[in-house]
Amino acid sequence: MNLLFTIIVTFFAGMGAGLGTGFAGMSAAAVISPMLITFLRMDPYMAVGIALSSDVLASAVSAYTYHKNKNLDIKNGLIMMASVLLFTVVGSWVASLVPSTTMGSFSVFMTFLLGIKFIVKPVMTTKEAMQGVSAEKRALQSIICGVVIGMICGFIGAGGGMMMLLILTSVLGYELKTAVGTSVFIMTFTALTGAASHFAIGGAPDWTVFILCVLFTLLWARIAAVFANKADAKTLNRATGIVLVVLGIVVMGFNLLTK
Repeated sequence: MNLLFTIIVTFFAGMGAGLGTGFAGMSAAAVISPMLITFLRMDPYMAVGIALSSDVLASAVSAYTYHKNKNLDIKNGLIMMASVLLFTVVGSWVASLVPSTTMGSFSVFMTFLLGIKFIVKPVMTTKEAMQGVSAEKRALQSIICGVVIGMICGFIGAGGGMMMLLILTSVLGYELKTAVGTSVFIMTFTALTGAASHFAIGGAPDWTVFILCVLFTLLWARIAAVFANKADAKTLNRATGIVLVVLGIVVMGFNLLTK
């Protein structure tokens, strides 16, 4: 019974995380962590480590799918990733100097609002419009936006995937598929860094939960990424918005259960 319950919990956790990753480059930690903590009574630190580990392969296979469909900006993705990783550390240091605040619900609320945004005001930018920006300007924009994302992530400890998607579409003017592809590409490496540090500090995870979460998240991320790359812009915006709104509501509910 305990194993069956674990399978059920990890299946739905992986489904939510995988759909969020494949459709919107959302971090698996936002979905998997609260479910493992709420239903399996797992230590929060270890739950985040497992969620980040699930994010690595899910983001990698999603990035590969978007790249195969020519919906990934690797060059500027690498530039932004370097800025994000560096300034996440800076943001963490700044956060250690100020009184702690309860900002854990920030990324969840932002997920909900971003979902509504995609439904009400879809991103209809084309690749042709993206190519109108010079390479030098795009690289500079990637550095600046990476600094902003890294500082926010480091300071509040969440929101990386959602911040990247919001900035790539609303600030840098990326077409939605390319924005998601670039976001999951960056998330692959940030999640790997986070997972490695969590297990190095906290020790080995519960391997049953670890394997199940990784496999289920990978499965649903692949399904979502394949669908996303075949969908037209309007359908993708609507599907992405619905997934984000539902996940935002569900995770907010889990957060209330843990209080």
